[in-house]
Amino acid sequence: MNLSSILLWGMLSILPGINNADIWEHITKPFQLIHEIQEEQPVHEQSIVVDSHIDTMMNVLDENTWLPTLDIAESTSLHIDMQKLKESGIDVGYFAAFTTDYGYTERNLSRTLALINALYWTAENNQKSMTISTSLDEIKDTLANDKIAIVPTIEGGYSFSQENSIELVQQYKDLGIKAIGFNWNYSNILGEGADEVYLDGRSSSGGLTTTGEELVQEMNRLGMIVDVSHMSRDTFWDVIETTEAPIMATHSGVEELRSHQRNLTDEQLQAIKENNGVVGIVFYPVFLSENNQATINDIVDHIDYVVDLIGIDHVAIGSDFDGADLPSDMKDSTDLPLLTKELENRGYSDEDIRKILGENSLRVMKEAEEISEVENASSSSTAKIVPEYQMGDHIKSSTPTFKATIEKDDSAQVEDVTMIIDGQKYNAEYDENSLEVSHTVKEKLTEYYHVVTFEVLLDNGDTIRDTAIVYLNN
Repeated sequence: MNLSSILLWGMLSILPGINNADIWEHITKPFQLIHEIQEEQPVHEQSIVVDSHIDTMMNVLDENTWLPTLDIAESTSLHIDMQKLKESGIDVGYFAAFTTDYGYTERNLSRTLALINALYWTAENNQKSMTISTSLDEIKDTLANDKIAIVPTIEGGYSFSQENSIELVQQYKDLGIKAIGFNWNYSNILGEGADEVYLDGRSSSGGLTTTGEELVQEMNRLGMIVDVSHMSRDTFWDVIETTEAPIMATHSGVEELRSHQRNLTDEQLQAIKENNGVVGIVFYPVFLSENNQATINDIVDHIDYVVDLIGIDHVAIGSDFDGADLPSDMKDSTDLPLLTKELENRGYSDEDIRKILGENSLRVMKEAEEISEVENASSSSTAKIVPEYQMGDHIKSSTPTFKATIEKDDSAQVEDVTMIIDGQKYNAEYDENSLEVSHTVKEKLTEYYHVVTFEVLLDNGDTIRDTAIVYLNN
């Protein structure tokens, strides 16, 4: 990331309603001067590099306690650590909370929260280098401060149920989750996965469920992106019919080049174009080549195919670093500039390379936020909630009492108070004298991680919320 990409990003972010076809018409002239100043700089360094799928967090956890233990500030054998991130040129990383199906919702939720908590823990330990960034405005601020923007996402919507889906996705929104992949191959309550079976081996059928449709609509409202990687074809088409916002396939390949249920057919690619979405080409050799062996050339072959079929505005990169093997000539993320070099070798212009490396992914985020009915900025209310437990705190009791204090001026009156725990709503107690909100859990908590939200409705119509993940250590 450098002066040219920061200035480019600033121009992109202030143009209201701009679409991908008009971007360069609006900014070519002012950007020409920047290119003259930066003409010796490689295009990889000029670009805002966005990787739409990184799985590093599952390596950060202790597999017995699910507590974060590996600080990627240290040198590691992983595809990603802080030094490798800097050398790779990645400016914006979508870090996934990857969860397969453990067989019941509570365990699936706990694992998902463990990985989100690990991301916050990692960012806290590396404040000088990275910042969790949950909107385009926050990404812009992060890059302007010469830090790496970390975007939280979820891979595998196994934490959802018919009962908790709407409240839980709002809690995920509070935690900064920007994109959710409904499946990791296995089918679930949201829809059919790519393998078309449930965890127990039973065959599944159909596509998106009613719960899945409702979740797509709520994600549209919240400005969150639906990730169609790992979905069955039927589920994909149902998402296309349901969504009003652009979608992403954060880490997928092309079916015509490698026949695999995880890859996208020409018809699906055309639908993504019509939806104004984007495909992040994965680096996993099994999805790139029929013989399961691949090089960087194979990644670019898949990029070429998508560009030839649906255009330059709908392709991106979604490596799957630390979640899958890499091509033989890519040892880790530090070799990412070699992919850019191959794009140059094949005749892509600097403008087109910048789109592939990041601008297309950011454009989808921008359009999803524009469709949203929810402001990304926090409420203008001066009132705030101060909870007893902060993000990542440990609790000892399996039937804890959660408490918070409302800080407000005398002009604001509290109309209603609610607690949401793991996607379930509860009436909370409110003491008008102490301004304390509290709720005691009646049914024992059994899993490690839980997500707790205080929601307060004020008489002026403002709703204020505070959401944190806590760890049961008893």
